[in-house]
Amino acid sequence: MSITASIPAAGAAQTLAKARTGITGLDELTFGGLPAGRPTLLCGGPGCGKTLLATTFLVNGAVLFDEPGVFVSFEESSEDLIQNVASLDYDLGALVARKKIAIDFVRVERSEIEESGEYDLEGLFVRLDYAIKSVGAKRVVLDTLEVLFAGLGDTQILRAEIRRLFAWLKQRNVTAIITAEQGAGTLTRFGIEEYVSDCVMLLDNRVVNQVTTRRLRVVKYRGSAHGTNEYPFLIDAQGVSVLPITSAGLAHSASDVVISSGIPGLNQMLGAGGFYRGTSILVSGTAGTGKTSLAAHFVEAVCARGERCLYFAFEESPAQIMRNMRSIGLDLQPRVDEGLLRFEAARPSLFGLEMHLARMYREIEEFSPAAAVLDPISALRAETGDVHSMLLRVIDLLKSRGITAFLTNLLSVEGMDKADLGMSSLMDTWLSLVQLESNGERNRGIYVLKSRGMNHSNQIREYQLTSQGVKLVDAYLGSSGVLTGSARVAQEMVDAAAAVRRAQDNQRKQREIERKRAALERQIQELRAELEAEEENARKSLQHDEELEKRIQDERRAMAIQRGGTVS
Repeated sequence: MSITASIPAAGAAQTLAKARTGITGLDELTFGGLPAGRPTLLCGGPGCGKTLLATTFLVNGAVLFDEPGVFVSFEESSEDLIQNVASLDYDLGALVARKKIAIDFVRVERSEIEESGEYDLEGLFVRLDYAIKSVGAKRVVLDTLEVLFAGLGDTQILRAEIRRLFAWLKQRNVTAIITAEQGAGTLTRFGIEEYVSDCVMLLDNRVVNQVTTRRLRVVKYRGSAHGTNEYPFLIDAQGVSVLPITSAGLAHSASDVVISSGIPGLNQMLGAGGFYRGTSILVSGTAGTGKTSLAAHFVEAVCARGERCLYFAFEESPAQIMRNMRSIGLDLQPRVDEGLLRFEAARPSLFGLEMHLARMYREIEEFSPAAAVLDPISALRAETGDVHSMLLRVIDLLKSRGITAFLTNLLSVEGMDKADLGMSSLMDTWLSLVQLESNGERNRGIYVLKSRGMNHSNQIREYQLTSQGVKLVDAYLGSSGVLTGSARVAQEMVDAAAAVRRAQDNQRKQREIERKRAALERQIQELRAELEAEEENARKSLQHDEELEKRIQDERRAMAIQRGGTVS
């Protein structure tokens, strides 16, 4: 776990010993824990969690760090305290039986306290010393300070006694937490305790727009650096956890690994063949465009690689999401059963933004996902600047851990509003889902508004939600522009008919050529036969002439012999 506040460099001299609280986030923002062997003042109004946080410090010390503790209560009996913290799964009774924790209920009656100038804490010191020695305590909690000094109105006596109490705790070398109620315009009711304390933490239970959020701030910490902002913290069945994020850092690593969107056609539109791991993706569109369907495909692709995915749902229950996705051929239940997919569903109005942030932080720390889905971020209701700040911190948290973030955003019918434009700068990839209206029907289209680091498609692609998932349809560019839906189907039929006609014309022309070729070949054969016949007749005529000439010569020779002449 890490925070973005300025932490002292490694190897720097550590002059102040610290006792770890074991509370998620608190040790980080205090750079190691509370001052060891010194008192810490925990102040705040009613219901802010002072007693529970102090008890967590005590229980974690006994269970995690082998540091027994003492809890001195001036308001609640031991039985009440044990029952109250059982909701956090703390078994104080068992720790008391094992002598890991000692609980002492000190009843202070205001009527018995007189401002005579001789107010004495010796009785408390005796009981506290006995309790410390009985368990070998290293940690002490005093709850609450106002009850102990309720009858004192003399500021000088009060200040002296508080100093004496804190000095006595330091002499025993115990790490102490003293709780105190917040006063009117002051950190504490008396307005003195914070000045004599080495460390002061203020807890606040603030209600904004009918939503309550607990916050913690380290007001001062002598001898140590610390986070100075307000930090939201949770108290629930899993204990106390603090979200120590102070600002958005920009030192994230950039991965070259490409992961699938789960939709082959969309991967083709993205120049790299998918999303870069660890980036942030925003899918925005009006109602019914299929934003959750795209998120479900992404989730299935993540789980198919054997990686974990955390799904934060703000509008639908997990059962409803999984039922709806089965209609497009995606069954996410097996991924849940395998432990690869976890749903965290909560109404946006259930917590304030800071509490949602703290809840996400804790779930991410616990589950260690490779990807996280927020569906939809438009459900988070607050001022635009507050939502932007909260989402900035969420994205910073995810990027710092190399987690791929997939966010959906519902747009109004009119289109993009200021919140959407504010979100775009935080996104690495922005996919826009649009309704394409033509020929009396609506069809769905998708295009990539931006995708940092890759040469992506600039086309609007039609897509369909089928029983086999989201299918992208090849873009059809006609003389009147991009055609979708029935217009695209009709034009494709016209093109197909035209193609058939062209094929038939080509076949007819081919047959005509073949016919002419055959006729020409027959004519050539006839001419060749006629030529051969003429050649044969000429040969025979020549042969006949040669034979005739020979007979004439023979006859002439014979006549010459008869006449007694000489034959030459």
